[in-house]
Parts: sequence; structure tokens; C-alpha cells
Amino acid sequence: MKIELRRVDDAFNMEAVDSDGHVVSMDAGEAIGGKNRGVRPMQMLLMGLGGCSAIDILLILKKQKQLVSDFRISIAGEREPGKEPSLWQSIELVFHFTGEVDKDKAQRAVDLSMKKYCSVSATLEKAGAKINYRVRVNEN
Repeated sequence: MKIELRRVDDAFNMEAVDSDGHVVSMDAGEAIGGKNRGVRPMQMLLMGLGGCSAIDILLILKKQKQLVSDFRISIAGEREPGKEPSLWQSIELVFHFTGEVDKDKAQRAVDLSMKKYCSVSATLEKAGAKINYRVRVNEN
């Protein structure tokens, strides 16, 4: 895997490009001199966690012939206060499924992703993050 990162402006706005040409913008907040033109790198870790688990889960449910008409994940995280570096201390995910989805199958798919398949989850846990999650099927 190869990533190229380049500075876009005279502050902290960066573009990262993977070997397939996909581009992600990153920046710092205005409080430290950024222009808020992209995702913060630590936020990107949470996005990566969501994306990694989503792919696992949707693949598992597709194999089980579950009809997922809508899917989203709400993710919240707390970082270690007063530390440098300030790592993710706790992360809470809520997996929302809509469609013809058996709740037990959805729960099992999420469990498999979070405990076995998702490399991002494993990486964050090795760094000390406590990850909790819940599953909601056809709930508002």
C-alpha cells in the first residue's frame, strides 16, 4: 500500500492520494492556524473504523440474503485528556439497519466484524481504545 501526501496551501491543508488515485483532504482547525478545509487526521481514524466495519457487515449480511435498504453508523469518540499524544480512549458505535434484516443476524455480523475481521478496530484496541457498540434494526 502506498499513500502520497502533499501540502495544498500555506497552512495545514493536505491531500492524501492512494495508489488508485482516491483523494482525501485533511486540515487543522482555525484555532491552530488551519483553514478547516478537510477532515482532521484523528477524525479520519473514526471514519476508517466505520468504513472497515461497514464493509465486513454488509458482506456478511449479503451472503445471508438479508435485504438492507438503508445502513448507517453513528460514531462518537473521546480522546485522552491532557496527554500528548492524545489517543482515542473510548469509542461508541451505533449500527442502524433498515430493511428485511433479522436482528440476530445483524448482531452476529457486527460482532464478527468488531471482534474478528475489522483491522481498524483491532488497531485501535491495541492502542488502548475501549470500543462499545449497539445494533438497531428498523428503529428510528
